Amino acid sequence: MYVNVIGAGLAGSEAAYQLAKRNIKVKLYESKKVKKTPAQNLDGFAELVCSNSLRSDSLMNAAGVMKAELRKLDSLVLKAADKYSVPAGNALAVDRDLFSQYITDELTKNPNIEIIHEEVKEIPSGPTILATGPLTHEALAKDIMSYIGEDMLYFYDAIAPVIEADSIDMNKAYFKSRYDKGEADYINCPMTEEEYTLWYEEVIKAKTADVKDFEMKVFEGCMPFEEMAKRGIKTLLFGPLKPVGLARDDEKRPYAVVQLRQDNLKKTMYNLVGFQTHLTFPEQKRIIRMIPGLEKANIIRYGIMHRNTYINAPNSINEYYQSKDREDLFFAGQLSGVEGYVESIASGLLAGINMSRYVRHMKCLKMPVETAIGSQADYIAHASVDSFQPMNTNFGLFPDLDFKHKKKERKTLYAHRALEAIEGLIKDGEINK
Repeated sequence: MYVNVIGAGLAGSEAAYQLAKRNIKVKLYESKKVKKTPAQNLDGFAELVCSNSLRSDSLMNAAGVMKAELRKLDSLVLKAADKYSVPAGNALAVDRDLFSQYITDELTKNPNIEIIHEEVKEIPSGPTILATGPLTHEALAKDIMSYIGEDMLYFYDAIAPVIEADSIDMNKAYFKSRYDKGEADYINCPMTEEEYTLWYEEVIKAKTADVKDFEMKVFEGCMPFEEMAKRGIKTLLFGPLKPVGLARDDEKRPYAVVQLRQDNLKKTMYNLVGFQTHLTFPEQKRIIRMIPGLEKANIIRYGIMHRNTYINAPNSINEYYQSKDREDLFFAGQLSGVEGYVESIASGLLAGINMSRYVRHMKCLKMPVETAIGSQADYIAHASVDSFQPMNTNFGLFPDLDFKHKKKERKTLYAHRALEAIEGLIKDGEINK
């Protein structure tokens, strides 16, 4: 008996690992060597095509709680992220090349995993996890649409540009973390009000790349900065260009600040934080080089916009990530209706665990809704079918606390309750079966 895992992104890689560690044979299909999507650059697995950040590592944030849960549950992808992390304040950011290579090597050498480099055009028969990601190739996407009996839902996602570190003018830019929290890990490019106003006027009239689809739905968390700018001249000042806590030494606070985050361990590449964009490449260069300190910026990777495809999860799958109509078919990653890197990893982990139980004729594992992983699974299975949209993990998905507590302690209590629930699963041995 073997399980097909289609796609070796974050979710597929995690699912394959969870199956293999439970001695389940896996055929892991990845098409990148024969056919890449527009957003892909590497041949390796678990490529981070957008930001290199897995968001906050603090237990005061639901994403931080989810990562803590994943670490306790022996997540291969989190292990790679921790091993190849780069400075990013309170966030967990990684060297995307080394991160991908580590996961590729670990899965390739695993005796329970067979790597198959080819495009899968139809849903295979037999136990299968579909983890083809937000850019599922057209032939398979059509087959999935035919299977679920409805059009695939979708939204648009945008990628931020990456700059060569040596091309940044450090006479104008400076290192600092907001409010001096942690190490000074971010490069900051300050703007005066006059500089910002001039730059803003150019941004809102800059040319964007053509979008072929009639309707464009943009996920709020990945909205292109030029679209955000069109909401008003001060909108960016409360978003990616927020200057609060970023004054240089004892100088007056800048009117606006563009931040750049380290993108690799060698510190040779930095990405523009919050600068997801679908401006044309020439316009990206022109707009970026108007920023003080980036006048000679060498753009190593331009930002692009791409379509993210996902199923209507509550109509199609249950809280185990299992198809409601075909017991041996599971979905994972952004295709399953989750949003974000960490969320994709969590879905892959749970889908892998439950597929391993399914093929061994065991009852699927329901993760406690008090956990970040469990509350996400519960949301995608039980959200409104008519208005479903992907959502990052957040404390709003957690069940309310059933005892009196101070509001300022709520997040800490949510985190402790979640991790206690995970510890309970580990202690009784249920999670590792």
